[in-house]
Amino acid sequence: MTGRPFPVQRRHTLFFLDQIRDFSPVHLDTEVDATAIVAARRRAREAGARRSVVTHVVHAAAGVLRAHPEANAAIQGRLDPTVATYDTVSAKVTLDRTLDGRRVVLATVIPRLEDAGLDTIQEHLDRALADDPDTAERFAPVRALGALPWKEALDRFRAAAGLLERRPEITGTFSVTSLGHRAVDGFHSVGGTTVTLGVGRIADRPVVRDGAVVVAPVLRLSLTFDHRVIDGAEAADVLTEIKDALEAYPA
Repeated sequence: MTGRPFPVQRRHTLFFLDQIRDFSPVHLDTEVDATAIVAARRRAREAGARRSVVTHVVHAAAGVLRAHPEANAAIQGRLDPTVATYDTVSAKVTLDRTLDGRRVVLATVIPRLEDAGLDTIQEHLDRALADDPDTAERFAPVRALGALPWKEALDRFRAAAGLLERRPEITGTFSVTSLGHRAVDGFHSVGGTTVTLGVGRIADRPVVRDGAVVVAPVLRLSLTFDHRVIDGAEAADVLTEIKDALEAYPA
């Protein structure tokens, strides 16, 4: 066996996992008929634009969470907690990137989604993916954590994460994480927000339409919620309404 120090490039992930230890996760999942999403993405390509599945999920979820303020919320404290609800909707989206030569998970927060269309969301994600994690201002806080002494870095992370009023800009009011670029049908993740959506791949599967079995593109979508903040019925409503919104994009 060979021991080695924990890589500083992944320090932010370790601190994040420490921060969410009190999270009380419950997992839901569904299947989305992705016919409308596939058609919308095809139309975008024909018009010379890119439109990712994650962009559609973020857009649909933002509209639903705006109608469910109890789920667009955050909690702090254990025995006498405070629950904050927000009048803005923002999404934390995870990114598979390389920092200082090591593959890591980074994230970007898309703000003010109550006013954002698909183009705005896609433009934000494209810029985040184009930015160099080693130099871009967007990822400077992560680099700063790696440069600080361990204890000081942990204290700073905890202090920032503990500010309820800053959650929309630091962690988002909901999270979206995707592994659909690989052969992953579905998965569940805790994104540190009351609602986290896990996006799997789109694959052709048998579905029933008007009593007949046909082949259609299907997206596996999961929702993990913090049971301290909302109950299962509310979470089920949120997931169902996101599914409905994704299936209802104009044909």
